[in-house]
Amino acid sequence: MPSLKESTIAFIGGGNMASAIIKGLVVQNIEKQKIIVAEPWEVNRSKMDAIGVRTTTDNVAAGGDADIVIIAVKPQITKTVCQELAASWAQRSALPIVVSIAAGITMKSLREWVQTSDGRSAHIVRVMPNTPALVNEGASGLVASEDVTAQEKEVINELLGSVSKATEWVDREELLDVVTGLSGSGPAYFFAMVEHLVASATALGLSKEQATRLAAQTCLGAGKMLVESDEEPAQLRKNVTSPNGTTHAALQTFEALNFKEIVDKAVQSATARAEELGKTLG
Repeated sequence: MPSLKESTIAFIGGGNMASAIIKGLVVQNIEKQKIIVAEPWEVNRSKMDAIGVRTTTDNVAAGGDADIVIIAVKPQITKTVCQELAASWAQRSALPIVVSIAAGITMKSLREWVQTSDGRSAHIVRVMPNTPALVNEGASGLVASEDVTAQEKEVINELLGSVSKATEWVDREELLDVVTGLSGSGPAYFFAMVEHLVASATALGLSKEQATRLAAQTCLGAGKMLVESDEEPAQLRKNVTSPNGTTHAALQTFEALNFKEIVDKAVQSATARAEELGKTLG
């Protein structure tokens, strides 16, 4: 497989996540003319045109000859798109690597859908990114089909590294559902926490604008400490918590209200729903 800079990269779908990855690739000095986006909506194509990459409405024109094909369409149309592309790959001696960010579509389904008429199947990587990729602060979980090579993994690492600060490979596909429950859905958990912090502080007298700025920066600062510190989250929590102090009082309230159980059940619910969607959409 060619290196990332030598590869032709096709995006099937030009929505927000595809746009974020494309912008990240351009920042990495990937040649714009090596990137092509198949997108039916003119408004999205216009955004891609503004970046300077090639665009088309034809999936085969984009992905027929590409080295890397990124499936970034809604799960409900993934089957149709994959089968259309696979039909165009029948005459190729070397198949592309397929990277799917279509939520819930299993490896088994993808392998069947990208199989060519002579029985070959493209190498496949499933990715669960998250929305902070839109500001180049993403976290992505990945799982590869057994035939994906170490070199191909390196290329995909580099590709996702354009928008993800944490890129974690799992060795079993079911663990991607856990990644979904953790980091895929995780940004919403933090947004909800900040939403309620703001509401509480506002009720106690701060203006909504002040409370929002303070809560948002606290979330950002705490996240940066987690990323940059060598200490475990539990130790960082202890560092902030003086005996019988204000933080101790708040954490005791969390404990009394079964905060740990609430988080456990939330992550388990998201994980179970991801597994359920995979079965339904496949």
